Amino acid sequence: MKKRIALLLGAALLFAGFAQAADKPLIRIGARVFTEQTVLAEITAQYLRSNGFDVRVTTGLGSNIARQAQETGQLDLMWEYTGVSLVSYNHIDERMPNAEATYAKVKALDAKKGLIWLTPSNFSNTYALGLPKQVAEAYPQVNSISDLNQVLRDEHDRTHLVALDTEFANRPDGLVGLRELYGLPLDRRNIRQMDGGLVYTAMRNNQVFAGLVYTTDGRLNAFDLKLLDDDKHYFPDYTAAPVVRKAVLDANPNLATLLKPLAEQLDDETMRQLNAQVDVEHQNPTAVAAAFLREHPLKEVQP
Repeated sequence: MKKRIALLLGAALLFAGFAQAADKPLIRIGARVFTEQTVLAEITAQYLRSNGFDVRVTTGLGSNIARQAQETGQLDLMWEYTGVSLVSYNHIDERMPNAEATYAKVKALDAKKGLIWLTPSNFSNTYALGLPKQVAEAYPQVNSISDLNQVLRDEHDRTHLVALDTEFANRPDGLVGLRELYGLPLDRRNIRQMDGGLVYTAMRNNQVFAGLVYTTDGRLNAFDLKLLDDDKHYFPDYTAAPVVRKAVLDANPNLATLLKPLAEQLDDETMRQLNAQVDVEHQNPTAVAAAFLREHPLKEVQP
């Protein structure tokens, strides 16, 4: 009899555990196949779990696959970039006057597809041209792309090589437009196309005069690279923000409140540091996320 009671009690406790887990709202987070996305997904997942959500994360997704998965309800939440949504997903070629206008545009467009943009972060992972430390020290007057253009024109030095990732070099909204807007004297003789990661290596090793970089990449600080001001505003804004399916937000309206202080903690320098911990120091993204949340405690609100 006692054995039967023990078995029944054990079964009841097990069922209660399953019921408790089932009561937690499920949030499925997706991340594209680069470090920053993985780190953001891990931070968000750990934060939401601490606030009573059951969170599942899928990483390593291609951009189009991730978007389709969210539009079709297979993913609930993604950290998205305004410029990606504007150009790649909504096919808008119109140049926005500022970050606020870009955010407002994609928020309105994506709302029609059932995707809601929450409070944006304070960082934009956009393109930039940068200088290796040695070049920056030799040319302290070069602080913008226009300044770089002047040096390239004045010196006519074919050893002044510019490294670009292959995709950007061949996209119509990449090198072609940049060259036209600034009048950059770049052609096959002084352009070096390579994998994006090798651009940073070439700059660190002083093999090129300048290179195309991303503004929140951890290697900017680690390799002492100098960012140049895009003074004619060629590169679109890529402010990041959590984007959630409307059905999920309607069921869990506190998501907007929870994710607001998290987004506001993230600026360019913070993201460079987080990305560097993974790409340069080779730390695990899960550990990096946990350390960030310990160092930046956010108010927990139970769903």
